[in-house]
Amino acid sequence: MTNIILLGPPGAGKGTQARLLVEERGLVQLSTGDMLREAKDSGTEMGKIVADVMARGDLVTDEIVIGLIEEKLADTKAKGFIFDGFPRTLAQADALGALLKRSGNQLDAVIEMRVDDDALVQRITARSTCGNCGEVYNDITKPIPVDGTCTSCGQKAEFKRRADDNADSLKQRLMEYYKKTSPLIGYYYAMGDLFTVDGLGEIDAVAKSIANVLDQATAS
Repeated sequence: MTNIILLGPPGAGKGTQARLLVEERGLVQLSTGDMLREAKDSGTEMGKIVADVMARGDLVTDEIVIGLIEEKLADTKAKGFIFDGFPRTLAQADALGALLKRSGNQLDAVIEMRVDDDALVQRITARSTCGNCGEVYNDITKPIPVDGTCTSCGQKAEFKRRADDNADSLKQRLMEYYKKTSPLIGYYYAMGDLFTVDGLGEIDAVAKSIANVLDQATAS
């Protein structure tokens, strides 16, 4: 079983690389948002707790997220997990580490997708996604096909831009990342789990770098 965390600022391409890892290595992507939505509609005891918290408009606690992850880790058929959107803080990293140890699992690699902020702003403000499948396009590096057909799902699509994919909003999101999440880079470096790849390369090049990291990490 291979368990990894993808770290990087918003727009670094974590979602794209996670999807490739799901397709190519059979890993399960554990997205905090997806898990909460799934739990809310599940009718389980944990799901009822999540639904109640979300109905009140309160923030979901770390304990609830850890509980949801623990349920997912019980899936013995999974080949491994990609932790997406968690941990975001040092306290969450400690909690996740304790959970993995308690459940007899381990963290194989934490992959930092390092990017240049100015280049990242340029990339994200030119980003759009397929309204059908979520495939990401970029005005500069991967333009939307002239005929409006998505190259991933093969369907005519409405291509959307996020409302906060503008320079001012992105700089604010970057500030939040550096304040809360970037300390995890030092944390996992000290733990000996950190690997760094260039997140601004072409998608296939980044995927190859990540594959090399995983092959190295799981062989040791």
